[in-house]
Amino acid sequence: MITGKCEAVKVLAHMSDIIIPILIFFIVGYGVVSGVKVYESFLKGAKEGLKIVVDIVPTLIGLLVAVGMLRASGFFDLLEKVLAPVTEKAGLPAQLLPLLVVKMFSSSAATGLVLDIFKTSGPDSYAGLVTSILMSCTETIFYTMSVYFLAAKVTRTRHTLTGALLATLAGTAASVVLAGRMI
Repeated sequence: MITGKCEAVKVLAHMSDIIIPILIFFIVGYGVVSGVKVYESFLKGAKEGLKIVVDIVPTLIGLLVAVGMLRASGFFDLLEKVLAPVTEKAGLPAQLLPLLVVKMFSSSAATGLVLDIFKTSGPDSYAGLVTSILMSCTETIFYTMSVYFLAAKVTRTRHTLTGALLATLAGTAASVVLAGRMI
């Protein structure tokens, strides 16, 4: 029985290796059959994408520098100490507060904090489970808003920030509840 499962896993692994090339060939083939100038369309899209990257880079650098400064200044340690009594009562380990703040700005920097949490508490601990679920249930709010709104030239964001913060709060609550049920 175990051999059958291993073979199925190998088949899926090989399928995942060829799915993207097949998809690319399908798209190119469909474009050729439809009469689209595939290469010219690709170059046009690549040029537009490069222009967007050039517009976004200063924002990205600013976000990464801000997160690095907050981390190095000890702000996250202070935040953890001040809010620990409240968050612990709600079931959210205080050591996850820096992760929550950083995740709103940078998913890459948040991944570094996740690794720190896994090293100190372990991935199978309550804090590790909440962390894992939290990373999936929350969004990089400020990064996403700045990048996409800048690229789309949106100047009036209306209730986007409020909605995104509420969604992060809901994702955090869901993480606590789901991790609590797993333990």
